[in-house]
Amino acid sequence: MVSGVRRLDIVEARSNCVEGIISLTGRHFQVLTRLESNSYLKNNCGLSLESALEASKSVHLETPEKPDCVIAVLKNHGFSKPQITRLINKRPALLTSDVEGTVLPKLDNVLKSDEKIFRAVKHYPRLMDYSISTYDVLSSNINTLLDNGVAECNIVSTLCLLPTTFVRSPKKFNDMVEEAKDIGLNPSKPMFVVALSALSSMSKLTWKRKIEVFKKLGWSEEEVLEACRRYPSFMRVSEDKLVVTMDFLMNEMGFSSSVIAKRPQLLSMSIEKKIVPRGLFALDLLSKGVIKHIYLSSLFGPSDHVFIENFIRHHKSEASQLLKLYHEKLDLSKNWRVDGCKLQHL
Repeated sequence: MVSGVRRLDIVEARSNCVEGIISLTGRHFQVLTRLESNSYLKNNCGLSLESALEASKSVHLETPEKPDCVIAVLKNHGFSKPQITRLINKRPALLTSDVEGTVLPKLDNVLKSDEKIFRAVKHYPRLMDYSISTYDVLSSNINTLLDNGVAECNIVSTLCLLPTTFVRSPKKFNDMVEEAKDIGLNPSKPMFVVALSALSSMSKLTWKRKIEVFKKLGWSEEEVLEACRRYPSFMRVSEDKLVVTMDFLMNEMGFSSSVIAKRPQLLSMSIEKKIVPRGLFALDLLSKGVIKHIYLSSLFGPSDHVFIENFIRHHKSEASQLLKLYHEKLDLSKNWRVDGCKLQHL
């Protein structure tokens, strides 16, 4: 791992402006036109033509000096060409950043604080937007997870996908870790950091209120905890959507609350695109005698392609009629919306 960048590299990067230079306030710059800016983004940063055109809308490269310096710094800090391309594609304004005042201090601070954060920065460009003090907080919270037995690979993956999970004061973050352990989640398992992400997305009051909602809907305390252990992300869903989905599955389709508690991921699925159309379709199939039972996992678990294969094309003689019926349910469900704690037809 390179710990810094030599000042000579920056000077060399600045000297790359050799063609079409003009004198401006005693210094030499190559002034780039809009077309040349697009070409620079494509040829020097690896962006596709379409991405370069889009990036040029948010950043104007007046000269190649500063972007050359930024790219030199990134290369000297171990960024590969694909990583630089991804970084510039997501954060094109980085090319016009102050190298010595912003880019270098951030990268050097990240290297000093934690190598895992540095690795995450390469894969998740938005982390470059964080302040230097935030990197210190991230490092402290990462150490808390390591001390509690969380695997490094789970930390890095969460840091790349959901970095805001870690942007909490060390005290609050430690409280979240203890809450996840109280739920019964094992720190060594991937689901532990998923639970931390869910906990970090709401206040303690909101978390407790959602638990009370499930109790009113028939779940026991242990069923709530077990659902959290199985799929903690479902707790991120709004209370209204939770109530409406539970109401549909219980009162329209006849499933018990205990059966739903064993499959909490259902509560995160789209009501309009999956729960309602597939549910209504399955009820029709049941009434017509096409199927004899409805199982939650086989109804809502498969992808659209597998669902159609299993529930429509499997019944060859009726396939065309069933497909038409399913499309009718899809069209019907487009007019259903969650309104408060009710599913309303527009």
